[in-house]
Amino acid sequence: MCRNIRVLHNFEPPATSSEVQAAALQYVRKVSGAAKPSVANQAAFDHAVAAVAAATQELLDALVTTAPPKDREIEAAKAKARSAERYGR
Repeated sequence: MCRNIRVLHNFEPPATSSEVQAAALQYVRKVSGAAKPSVANQAAFDHAVAAVAAATQELLDALVTTAPPKDREIEAAKAKARSAERYGR
């Protein structure tokens, strides 16, 4: 999976549309193998990003959980600590 795609479910505050859009863009980039599509493929690329973003938002809206929502700042601090341990920073 693309390392830049982050978990969006069960956070307080909920994922924003820009986070959903960014995840969709990363997914389409990974699947297509192109960070920036050619002019000939731009329309198909944009359509795919919109479709994936819509499907992602639909999924996030439908998911249910009994777990308490995660705090974004705490999760970011945990990720930073894991990165520091992994890369020795």
